[in-house]
Amino acid sequence: LGVHNRTVLLKHQPVSLLSFSASYGRNSSWIFFCEEDTRIQIVKLLETLRRFDNYLPLHDIALYIWQKGNGPHLTPVPEFCTDDLNSYKAVHCATMFSNFLPVCGDPVKKEDIFVAVKTCRKFHRDRIPIVKQTWEGEATLVEYYSDYAETSIPTIDLGVPNTERGHCGKTFAILERFLNHSSSKTPWLVIVDDDTLISIFRLRKLLSCYDPNEPVFLGERYGYGLGTGGYSYITGGGGMVFSREAIQKLLASKCHCYSNDAPDDMVLGMCFSGLGIPITHCPLFHQARPMDYPKDYLAHQIPISFHKHWNVDPVKVYFTWLAPKMEDSFTEKKQRRIREDL
Repeated sequence: LGVHNRTVLLKHQPVSLLSFSASYGRNSSWIFFCEEDTRIQIVKLLETLRRFDNYLPLHDIALYIWQKGNGPHLTPVPEFCTDDLNSYKAVHCATMFSNFLPVCGDPVKKEDIFVAVKTCRKFHRDRIPIVKQTWEGEATLVEYYSDYAETSIPTIDLGVPNTERGHCGKTFAILERFLNHSSSKTPWLVIVDDDTLISIFRLRKLLSCYDPNEPVFLGERYGYGLGTGGYSYITGGGGMVFSREAIQKLLASKCHCYSNDAPDDMVLGMCFSGLGIPITHCPLFHQARPMDYPKDYLAHQIPISFHKHWNVDPVKVYFTWLAPKMEDSFTEKKQRRIREDL
C-alpha cells in the first residue's frame, strides 16, 4: 500500500459500482469515494487503511452492500472526519471538509443573473411576500410568472394554465421568454419556485467558477433509472441555473414537454441528456428544508438554497442560513489570500 501506487479519477457523471470494481478492483486494494470538497491527507489515509484487511462500506452505499443483513458490517473510522480544515481535530484526520464557497474570480455581477419565480394566483398572498421580505433585494432582475397578472406584485401571465403538478409548460415558456423576448442578453437564468429560499449573494460567487459561454445546467442533481439507461436531472425546488448557451441549445433541439403538467425538471434532464450536455451537481442547493438534513451534513456547508415553507418560519430560515453576513465577506477575503499563496 504505497504512496506512489494510486490513481485519482474525477468523475462528473454517475458511475456504476460494478463497472468501477471491474475496471479498477483487480489492481487496486482500495476504492475510496469522496466529494469534491473533501480534503485528503494521503499519508494519513494510507496509515488508516493499513489497519484493515477488507473494504470499508460508505454510508451512502451501505444499503446496497448490506444485502438485507447478509453483507459486511459497517466499520466506523474516526479518521474519516467531517470537521473543518481548521478544526483542532484536523491533526488526527485523514479526510476533512472545507466549509467555504469556491471563489474562482470576482463574483458575477447582479445584473448578469435573471431570476424567474414560478407562482400561481392562489399563492400570491402568502408566498410572494416571503420572497420580498427575504432574498428579492439581493437580485437586480426578478420576474414573477403566474397564471394571473397582478400589477401590485407584479406578476406576468404567460398564458399557460396553472397545473397542480409538473409545471413543464410554464417552465418552457419562461425559457423561451428569457431567450427571445428579454431586452438584455443576461448570461444566467435562475428558475425557482415561489417557496424556494435562495442566496443570490452566494450564487454570484459560485457562478464565478463557470463560463456562461458554455452550456451549463447547475443545481442539486437527482437521478431517474440510472442503472437501466436513465438520466440525471436538476431538482426544481432547490433552484435550476442555466447559462444562456444551454437554453439556446435546448430550444434549438425542439425537445419539449409532452404535456403542460409533465415534471419540468425531469423533462429538462431528459432533454439535456439527449443533447449530451452534462448535469452539474452542486450540493449547496437543497430540495428540502434545513430540518430535513442531518446536522453533520449541513455543518460543513455554506448553503445556497432551501425549499418549502411547510412547518417552518421561512423568514427565520432565510436569515439563519442564507442571508449575507459579515463573515461571508471575511471568508471571501481569506480564500483570496489562500489562492494567492498557492
